[in-house]
Amino acid sequence: MMAYRIIARRICATSLGDLRRRPASALRPCSGFMIPTACPPSYTPISLGPSLLLSRSLSLTCRRQESFSVQDADDFTERVINSSLPVLVDFHAQWCGPCKILGPRLEKAIAKQQGRVTMAKVDIDDHTDLAIEYGVSAVPTVIAIRGGNVVDQFVGIKDEAQLDSFVGKLIGQ
Repeated sequence: MMAYRIIARRICATSLGDLRRRPASALRPCSGFMIPTACPPSYTPISLGPSLLLSRSLSLTCRRQESFSVQDADDFTERVINSSLPVLVDFHAQWCGPCKILGPRLEKAIAKQQGRVTMAKVDIDDHTDLAIEYGVSAVPTVIAIRGGNVVDQFVGIKDEAQLDSFVGKLIGQ
């Protein structure tokens, strides 16, 4: 456990320290945060205590999330209904065994599309109102939404080939 704390301190101290030392011209905006555009030519060690010394910086990058967990109804409206990309909505529950099997398969199918589709994860125990609104009576239920409209859906587990076909139809392949 102590090793995890040390690593966490190193990561936090390095990234924050590097950002403080960089001129504003070496930073670029990314989702409201300023991140480094390139690593500095030389690294300045940061002391974290008598025996800890850092000599490297942490590289930060801006990457679009392919899947996300819905936080509330407003978040669902903003990130799913108003999305410019097609969205797969995975209605699941923590206690659902088939959901735990389907989730990674969906993630893999979405990753193959390289940013042409996203996936929203909705826990039905936390967001019962959304489950009722979309007529979810069993989990896992996956609903495909394009332009704010439901275009397709399925209930239960699918194999990888079926999921690839489902996602392909959603993006128009």
